[in-house]
This record gives sequence, structure tokens and C-alpha cells, in this order.
Amino acid sequence: MAQEVFRRIEKKYLLERPQYEKLVRALNTYMNKDKYFESNIMSLYYDTPDYRLIRASMEKPVFKEKIRLRSYGVPESDSTVFLEYKRKYKGVVYKRRTVMPLMDVDTFTSGGEIEPNNPQIENELRYAFKTYPDLQPRMLITYHRFSYYGKDDPNLRITFDDEVTYRGYDLDLSCGVYGRTLLKNGQRLMEIKIPDAMPLWLSKLLGELKIYPTSFSKYGTAYTNLMIEGKLNGGDVDEEKRPLQYAI
Repeated sequence: MAQEVFRRIEKKYLLERPQYEKLVRALNTYMNKDKYFESNIMSLYYDTPDYRLIRASMEKPVFKEKIRLRSYGVPESDSTVFLEYKRKYKGVVYKRRTVMPLMDVDTFTSGGEIEPNNPQIENELRYAFKTYPDLQPRMLITYHRFSYYGKDDPNLRITFDDEVTYRGYDLDLSCGVYGRTLLKNGQRLMEIKIPDAMPLWLSKLLGELKIYPTSFSKYGTAYTNLMIEGKLNGGDVDEEKRPLQYAI
């Protein structure tokens, strides 16, 4: 069964291509490729009509939360997807998720009953949707991910994301992958996920390569871009410039 409860510290870094290539070569000494080393991820973020959750998150409070629906590849109606409730308190991330078929998501998020998977986590998610009764899909973000775990500590995980796209329209995972590019050419977003302190070898390696933490948020950056352009809530979609749909 997929892991359903996570508690960890997550740090993000924006890497240019030379930094990425040098770091990956060095990681071979300390890290193994994950069982699902290469994956394509789709994340559908829920928010209020005034984007209350992401606006609060961008203010860098002590506590913040996100609710999203995730799939690995473009799902069919009967494909398994993950509904996640992610909270961060004083720098520590707490993530809880449950699985269900894509066809059951709308029923669950609107308060209906579905076949239970993990009642405790599902009750927490139901409470979140009651707390914010106007939650709806607001942003869809996709990316290509490479995942590693520590040889000495499997709880140490490092991921690299590229081909990051976003859109504020066609907010359905089954529609496929298309949208605007979020990162600059050659950039990759690295996330280091650790239960506690970072290993000394990793801190030293990052220092040598001049790789420093960033507060970069995929959803936050996508929201800011669309807000500046006045295209939130799916407005002003340029059909001629929309990239072609493709399956991942």
C-alpha cells in the first residue's frame, strides 16, 4: 500500500543545468534511484474563489495548508488518484493522503459517500472541505520527476522536477498535459525531504556547488503569473497558443 502519512522537512532549490549535472554525478555515491525513479505527475490544486489558501501560504505564516488531487500520468475515470491534505507548521510538513478512483472524487469532495479507504484521513479531508465549503479546482500543474533515496537513510529523499507546466483552465486531470511553462530553459526544481537534520555530506556538497535554498512554490508562482495577467479562473485563454495535449 502506498504511504499515506508523511512528516518531514522539505527544502527547495532552483538549479541551473550545470549545477544539476554536477550534483547528480556526485549523488551516485550516496543515493540510489527510487523504485519509481522516473515519473510524470499531475497535481490539481483546490482553493476558494478568492484563492484564500495560496494567498495565505505566500504570506509565509507559521501555519499553511494545501489541498490537491494527484495522479501519476493522465488518469482514466477508473484510475487510482491521491487526494492530499498538506500542512506546514514551523517548517515541518505534515501530509496525509487517501486513494480513490478518479470517478469518485467529485462525489467525495461534494460531501457524498464513497467506498472508504482510510476513514481517519478521509474524515480529515471532509472536515477541510467543510471548513472551506467553496473549495474547487483552481490550478493544474504537471511535471516530470526523477527520485532518489539515501543509501544509508532511505528516509532521505531528493527529487528533481523539469518540464513544469501550469494552467488555470480545463481543470480536470483526465484532459491531459498542456499549459504554460513555469521554469526557465534548463532549470530544474530540486526538493530535499528529510525527517530531521540534513546529512553533513549533503550540506557540504550543496555549499561546494553554490546551491542555496529558495522559497519557490509551483502553485504560488503559477498563481502570481496568472494574477498579473488577469487570467485567473480560466479567463482569456488563447486557444491558438495552447500547447497540444499529450499523454504521460
